[in-house]
Amino acid sequence: MAAAVTLRPLRADDQDRLLAWRNSPDVAAYMYSDHAISPEEHARWFAGVDGDARRDYRVIEIDGAPAGLANFYDIEPAQGRAAWAYYLAEPSARGKGAGGFVEFLMIERAFGELCLTKLWCEVLETNEAVWKLHQKFGFQIEARLRAHVIKGGAAQTVIGLGLLKADWDAARPGIVARLRRLGFALD
Repeated sequence: MAAAVTLRPLRADDQDRLLAWRNSPDVAAYMYSDHAISPEEHARWFAGVDGDARRDYRVIEIDGAPAGLANFYDIEPAQGRAAWAYYLAEPSARGKGAGGFVEFLMIERAFGELCLTKLWCEVLETNEAVWKLHQKFGFQIEARLRAHVIKGGAAQTVIGLGLLKADWDAARPGIVARLRRLGFALD
């Protein structure tokens, strides 16, 4: 049986954990910014998340232990779209297929609970494993943004991907079958 993967809303006691995760080299390497986030900067961000209808952050728990963060941002109900991202911060959480299950859970929330018609994201081109994972879930490359982000003093290309609800509806049965074969419990 695969690990139990759940998403839960942020709690006040997550603040310090999220700061440590975000500043860890394994996570920061794939973010747009390079600077170490100060406790004050993080506290402002954390306070701004609460009550912001355009953002929805969830702590990823694997077998009951916090392991990463998943989120929707730029939620536009009138346009039927949102952006999303996630990371597994705990090294012990990687390599177990949990990232794919998080992807499934977030897509299900986007097109179910949030009633969206499009989910989109941006990924550094150098993070090929992630943008290829998105493609396995039906995302299509919609943009290649050249020299879009500066990381380590060098311009980086960003891949923009999008998933339409209709594409998800077509891809979902095969993805559910694949996740079940990997041992994930699905309703």
